Amino acid sequence: MEKILLRNIENPRSADIKEYIKNGGYKDLLLALKMQPGEIIEEVKRSGLRGRGGSGFPTGLKWEVALRDPKSPKYLICNADEGEPGTFKDRLIMEKNPHLLIEGMIIAGYAIKAEYGYIYLRGEYPYVKKILSRTIKEAYDKGYLGEDIMGRGVKFHIKLYQGAGAYICGEETALIESIEGKRGQPRIKPPFPASTGVWGMPSVVNNVETLSNIPYIIEIGATAYLKIGTPECPGPKLYCVSGHVKRPGVYELPMGTTLREIIYTHAGGVRDGKRLKAVIPGGISTPILPPQNIDCTMDFVNMPRYGSALGSGAIIVMDETVCLLKVCERALRFFAHESCGKCTPCRIGTKRMLETIQRILRGAERDEDIESLLELGSVMDAASFCPLGQTAPNLVISTINHFREEFESHIKEGRCPS
Repeated sequence: MEKILLRNIENPRSADIKEYIKNGGYKDLLLALKMQPGEIIEEVKRSGLRGRGGSGFPTGLKWEVALRDPKSPKYLICNADEGEPGTFKDRLIMEKNPHLLIEGMIIAGYAIKAEYGYIYLRGEYPYVKKILSRTIKEAYDKGYLGEDIMGRGVKFHIKLYQGAGAYICGEETALIESIEGKRGQPRIKPPFPASTGVWGMPSVVNNVETLSNIPYIIEIGATAYLKIGTPECPGPKLYCVSGHVKRPGVYELPMGTTLREIIYTHAGGVRDGKRLKAVIPGGISTPILPPQNIDCTMDFVNMPRYGSALGSGAIIVMDETVCLLKVCERALRFFAHESCGKCTPCRIGTKRMLETIQRILRGAERDEDIESLLELGSVMDAASFCPLGQTAPNLVISTINHFREEFESHIKEGRCPS
């Protein structure tokens, strides 16, 4: 398919505003400014665009809630805290096509009648901060940001805010707490940010990829946009592919492309002639899939039917040499370290799961360890305060379900079958 989000990124000057305008940049903003805010929201709703951050919530519906709320001012927040291990798609947009993000933010801000926007940037992206700072200045200099955008009487300002490297701040309410200068911990929902967000005002939180879709929807219209991808999940999707493949990278494909096609057609298949053992399809918070399940369509609706989730679209491919218990141990070390500590099931549960896996790996296992992991994972899923604790056990539980014999081999024989 024609590149939309990654259009022109091969150009070494693609991040420059002159190159962006030369290739049609900001013309969709001018089209949007001729529309009423409600008309833009209806177009986004009809397009079927779902948030690309992992939850897949309908974008237009979130905007509508914020627009209808009588409180003001309203805020638009771009979630650029791309912390899910295996994910690096938003980074590519911000590095190579940053003005697409800015244009999408301005249109979104106009649609919800927000005059102020934040880009909450991941703490580990200091070099991206330099690019975005320059991009925002260029947009101000050309009159695309400010008190009177292009002389149309529309006001919108963007402030860049860099986090300190906390994974939990990828969760929208923890991100809002961080912007307000507080400790990054999630809030109780409801109320949702669209009605009570930053500073208690209506706030729309969308990630980089979601907002970068907006100019294209304005350009071609909802009807044409619906022809890309699947009927339930239309539009282009950025898939990150890493691990044991010949051509790792970011691939822009129609939403709903099968996992098999992504791995074997676009990423070149498993490297070094090895056999495929397992795939994590959406970042390490999504359940693992065995080779027989890779004919799944990678979208928000169909992935749960195969026992996993699209997540951020971060595909991690593992060949036959991988010890899946070590994969689980590495993931749990990450989650235990990144737990914000607000709730006991996550704060203690991640550590107990990690200790159990480590005990198995060093040969000091107990016969009941597998059942203990399943039970603990079930409690964390049911009782954790936010999605971090709810999804942290996914990799372990799904690995036990699909590869139980590997756990049993470690426990009963003291060896890894890999």
